[in-house]
Amino acid sequence: MQIYAAVRTRTAERTSAYAKAVALRFAAETPGLITAKMTKSLRPGKVFIDWSQNNPSKTTVAPYSLRGRDHPTVSTPVTWDEVRACTQPADLTFTSDHVIDRVTEFGDLFATLTTTRTPLLT
Repeated sequence: MQIYAAVRTRTAERTSAYAKAVALRFAAETPGLITAKMTKSLRPGKVFIDWSQNNPSKTTVAPYSLRGRDHPTVSTPVTWDEVRACTQPADLTFTSDHVIDRVTEFGDLFATLTTTRTPLLT
């Protein structure tokens, strides 16, 4: 799952440094649940916060993009209520048909991100 936060900053490096600081803090506060370390052997049973994705040279999939798989799914914005209600991965797995229906029903859940940017303070 990717979590987006709309921020205003003058440099991508500040965003990356902020994301790393947040990830390290979460990991320090909940070491049994979260890790911010890349080493795969440290990840089993934990949520890995990949702060390194906050970099302009990374190729993170954009919202509403099809994923290149045998059965393509779509990177789909969801609500926090949907995340809380999720009991299995299939609950938050969407095909292109699902996404069209979702946008018709809920609107573009990603749209407000461009109008709600908060200054990044470090």
